[in-house]
Amino acid sequence: MPKTYNKKPIQQQKIAEKRIKFLFQHAKEMFREDSRISDKYINMARRIAMKYKIRIPSSLKKRFCKNCHKYLVPGVNCRVRIHKHRLIYYCFGCKHYMRHPVK
Repeated sequence: MPKTYNKKPIQQQKIAEKRIKFLFQHAKEMFREDSRISDKYINMARRIAMKYKIRIPSSLKKRFCKNCHKYLVPGVNCRVRIHKHRLIYYCFGCKHYMRHPVK
């Protein structure tokens, strides 16, 4: 029999969502100064999402690498291409491709 899990209270989830958005915003600001700090913020946001069992918004999911969890800035540490109705992100750090459908 599969093990069930309890979700956290809704108030805690809303606070966690605000924290995630805040961390992504600061990761964007800190990338210019030190990319390692922005990567740390992304890692913290991911851990908050896992702890409170919430999804990272789709607009923010495209901003970090799914493989190495680094903050992505097009033209600096990733390449963005459109190919056959897909957005293709190529991370320079880990050489990983991420494909997102274009509507």
